[in-house]
Amino acid sequence: MKPRPHFDHPLHELIQKRWSPRAFAGRPVEAEKIIALFEAARWAASAVNEQPWRFIYAAQEQADRYGKLFACLHEGNQVWARMAPVLILTLVKTHHARNGRPNKYAWHDLGLAIGNLTTQASALDLYVHQMGGFSTDKARELFDLPADIEPVTMIAVGYPGDPEGLPDNLKERELAQQQRKPLKELILE
Repeated sequence: MKPRPHFDHPLHELIQKRWSPRAFAGRPVEAEKIIALFEAARWAASAVNEQPWRFIYAAQEQADRYGKLFACLHEGNQVWARMAPVLILTLVKTHHARNGRPNKYAWHDLGLAIGNLTTQASALDLYVHQMGGFSTDKARELFDLPADIEPVTMIAVGYPGDPEGLPDNLKERELAQQQRKPLKELILE
């Protein structure tokens, strides 16, 4: 069992509950829960209401699309992500729809959308693990992405599983207590 981290200040239970597992149960995620994640993301704030986030996702039952998403992952993430019942590729539209100018806030806005998605996942007893370890080139190729859509991260989603199924180095990380830098390092005076 993963030990609970120590929180220096009171936090909402959904924030306390969040962590990024690598061990996922083989249990599929219900379709209505998957849609609820994207609905939560849809309602995130964005600069001038641009909503530049985009997603490509697949449940394991969608074998072709899931296989393409899985193929984008770096080998180190494939080791454990193969058990995740849902994979998501996050993307941003890099230019404003209204005037075609570069949207320098698109990545920030995507982060807000993923924050909403993550909190909704916690409310549904789901867990997400974001990954930077994937090939953007492969994602572009496999999904024929237009030039103004940029892959940013990938996310594994599912119910927590048994860490015993992980390689020893990952199992150790899975069971370790979460740590964070103290606030005094994060807030600049």
